[in-house]
Amino acid sequence: MSSHRYFQLDVFSHRPGGGNPLGVVVGADDWSDAAMQAFAAWTDIVETTFLLAPTTSDASYRLRIFTPTREIAFAGHPSIGSAHVALVSGFARPIDNLLMQECLAGVLPIRIEGVSAQRRLFIKAPKASVLKTGVEPNSLLAATLGKVRLGRLPPAFVEGGRRWWLAELAEVSALRAWQPDHASIRKIALDSDSLGLCVFARSSEPGHDIVLRAFPAGVGIVEDPASGAANGLVAAYIAAAEPEGPLARGYTVSQGREMGHDAELILRIEADATIWVGGQTQTVISGEVDWPTRDST
Repeated sequence: MSSHRYFQLDVFSHRPGGGNPLGVVVGADDWSDAAMQAFAAWTDIVETTFLLAPTTSDASYRLRIFTPTREIAFAGHPSIGSAHVALVSGFARPIDNLLMQECLAGVLPIRIEGVSAQRRLFIKAPKASVLKTGVEPNSLLAATLGKVRLGRLPPAFVEGGRRWWLAELAEVSALRAWQPDHASIRKIALDSDSLGLCVFARSSEPGHDIVLRAFPAGVGIVEDPASGAANGLVAAYIAAAEPEGPLARGYTVSQGREMGHDAELILRIEADATIWVGGQTQTVISGEVDWPTRDST
């Protein structure tokens, strides 16, 4: 058995209960891959992460990210939440208000803004590329989106750390009320080796510019209350498609209200199209975890 500090967080939220849950184990370098996966399955949180010693001098720490069923290379809310834990636990110290996260997607910088309860963390999203735009008329994607009116940008298949299908809807009200066919989204995800479908709409509601919903059926999740990776890809798509548009330098996002959450994500887009995804994190549980380090079966 191994005892380590353990945190349970709410990421991308200004209050506990509004964002996306995350579990973080600190310093689990003695855990086997199987032990990490077994613990992530036991917590049954969307993602559980493990803060480890870095393998390169360029990094502040190394991060491994697990869903209940498998390890993944990168995700936004686990990166932001784990950086929060690295700071509050003293596991890593920033240099020039930056942490450098080593993960399977590379070494990624995390920018620190503010202090204490007002602190916001921003991760530099992996470089994204648009693999395809438009919808084939008789495709399953066309049928899935057939009952909603699309927005100004065509649907797109985008890659950047993760792969997602993206679709802009014309109206926030339709997006919030939409009841998609989740079995169809799962088939789309599996057939395209992607996470699933992310839909968004431009908003005139106070406090945010875009409303977004993410359906990562490819990893067995019906709907995600706050997805940093998906939001980063949407921002990259908007910046590429509308470089002079009103959202081309950044915007705020509302996500999760349809699930009883109220996440807020902040997207910053630099002149060279670098995307930073950020927000606040709330510590909900801080304690210790005792878990077999080698064989949890």
